[in-house]
Amino acid sequence: MKHQQSGFTLIELIAVIVILGILAATAVPRFVDLSDAAESAAVSGVAGNLSAAAALNHANNIAADAGLTTSTVTAVASCSDVANLMQSLDTTVYTIPDNGEFASVAEGDAVECTVTHVNGKSATFTAYAVAS
Repeated sequence: MKHQQSGFTLIELIAVIVILGILAATAVPRFVDLSDAAESAAVSGVAGNLSAAAALNHANNIAADAGLTTSTVTAVASCSDVANLMQSLDTTVYTIPDNGEFASVAEGDAVECTVTHVNGKSATFTAYAVAS
């Protein structure tokens, strides 16, 4: 009576290890340094939130000018004033420089502003001039 062994040969195991090594060598570098992409995404998210806050404030101002009951309207006379529209923007991490963008704009005009993270990443957002 002949007894037949079952299992993988050494060659098959080595082939699987080589294939896994090739997959790991191509996939790992893509996931190791995601901090750069995460920081860029975080700045873009903050810029989107600032843009939305400015648009809502502008809409409240239009409603108030029309005599409708609205929530509080905040004056926006510079890019950095938009930060006051958000409840929890960490100004030690994100800065919004004033480069004179609001120098000659009328109420309701849209202005492109920039928010910058301490790591140097930046994104633009739209602000609207609102008089007090």
